[in-house]
Amino acid sequence: MTLLLRLIFNALGLILISELIPGIMVEGLYPAIIAAVVLGILNIIIRPVLLILTLPITILTLGLFAFVVNGALFLFAASFIEGFYVSSFWSALLGSILMSIIGAVGNRWINQEATKRTIEYREIE
Repeated sequence: MTLLLRLIFNALGLILISELIPGIMVEGLYPAIIAAVVLGILNIIIRPVLLILTLPITILTLGLFAFVVNGALFLFAASFIEGFYVSSFWSALLGSILMSIIGAVGNRWINQEATKRTIEYREIE
């Protein structure tokens, strides 16, 4: 259930980002859901490999190159999803930063709601 909530939250965040940044366009909810799934898969599978391969330059830039990797993955996802368009790398970089912030806020909110439902307190007598 939490996975579905995260997916919907990220898709709605992607629609919000497309309204805020002029270089990013999402044509509806269905392409936003597909883009959220693809971005999640890319972040799980390809991002760690890219971060390991670019570790020397990431260390030299004090971690700032990780933003470039995120932006490149965002632009890469937009290159093959129909209905999700990114016009430039700078738009992708800004979009990936905002998507990370929205995803972190959503994950924190969803985790708080899940722990509220699962924790029961008992009095010890």
